[in-house]
Amino acid sequence: MAETTFLDLPSEIQQLIVSCVAKNSFQDLYRLRSTCKSMRALADTPDVYSSFDLYKYPWWTGLRDTLLRRCYDVGNPSTLYIKGVEYFYALQRHEEGLALMKRAADAGYERALYTYAMTRKLYWDDEEYFASFTREVVGTIGWLVRMDDVPWVPVVNEGFLTKKFMFMSTDRPLFYNCPCAPTLDFDWDLWPMELSKTEDMRNRCFWIKEVGLFLRDFRLAREFSADSWQ
Repeated sequence: MAETTFLDLPSEIQQLIVSCVAKNSFQDLYRLRSTCKSMRALADTPDVYSSFDLYKYPWWTGLRDTLLRRCYDVGNPSTLYIKGVEYFYALQRHEEGLALMKRAADAGYERALYTYAMTRKLYWDDEEYFASFTREVVGTIGWLVRMDDVPWVPVVNEGFLTKKFMFMSTDRPLFYNCPCAPTLDFDWDLWPMELSKTEDMRNRCFWIKEVGLFLRDFRLAREFSADSWQ
């Protein structure tokens, strides 16, 4: 039986494989690119750039703005999300930022769907997108959104802080006063609680807790400046 090499596969299969490599590991993609000219050509296509998850990119290697611009041009969901968050929360360009986050969410990017759902709740009291998650899934994605490894700075603009104050003054008391809440000391704070009443928590209390964690821990990425690669 004749031996089949990667380059003997149909071009569509080759492209699919390289795109999967790009999605999972930038390091593996670089190794693949270095093997030959054919691999380098396969790794430099719109399908590959749209597959990147930029939260996995080793930013110390440089070329940040060039990569972000190329990914944005092909509609990469993680790039749309990064730009949407900065536009909405840092620059307060709400219409543009929300539209970019929604594009990323509609493309199935889970970080975007989580942040979009939280944003809709905070700014418009819209809980429709909460139905997109189970409790287990939202806990995992929420942790990723709040605890990413890139340098972050708190959101400090007046609009966000006003929404945070309104939530804490109106929604948080509902959590404290709910019969499903555990016995609380006077100085006990909601926000450090992650799992202590997850199993029997009412749905309303679960989402109050999740939105509260989002408000406490949500950060903007210091590494990115959307206007530099628009």
